[in-house]
Amino acid sequence: MQVTSKHLPADERRIVTVETVVKLAAEQNPSDITTAAIAKKMNLTQGALFRHFPSKDAIWQAVMEWVAERLMARVDQAVDSAASPLAALEAVFLAHIEFVAMHPGVPRMMFGELQRPADSVAKRMARTLTSRYAERLAGLIEAGRACGELDAQVNVDAASTLFIGMIQGLVMQSILAGNTRHMLVEAPNVFAIFRHGIEKT
Repeated sequence: MQVTSKHLPADERRIVTVETVVKLAAEQNPSDITTAAIAKKMNLTQGALFRHFPSKDAIWQAVMEWVAERLMARVDQAVDSAASPLAALEAVFLAHIEFVAMHPGVPRMMFGELQRPADSVAKRMARTLTSRYAERLAGLIEAGRACGELDAQVNVDAASTLFIGMIQGLVMQSILAGNTRHMLVEAPNVFAIFRHGIEKT
């Protein structure tokens, strides 16, 4: 017998809530998602939802924690499985695109949080995730320069910014087209151009 969200333990209920929000964000503007809509999607009352999250901001904070944990785990796995810094950069790029393709609501929420004029825990977490990601990339690029795989003249900060910008560009085009497959098809071609610009010749 399948367990419904009404009968889940507290920790599992929190995870299901986060996953529900991510799914809703793929279907509509994240800023329009209400606690009533979340509860309805989970077949719960708002009161039951608030027993696990004291506010909507607390739900958004949990979503950002979920995103950071899973995305960075994918990044670490991609790096660990690669034979060189350049191979790691490509593995990270493709893993990130695959993550977004699996969870299209995530970039919508990230963009939404970063554009909010008011500060919030979720917004600060989104900024922290972006900073951690950029630092991870910078480390790989520096390692690539040090081992002679990448051009010694490559600007680390600029290359990291370009790397993130390529992902954001693919994601934005995919959102506009309403088709995540576009990202998956174009990602290797886009990275090939990036590789050409930083690889030692």
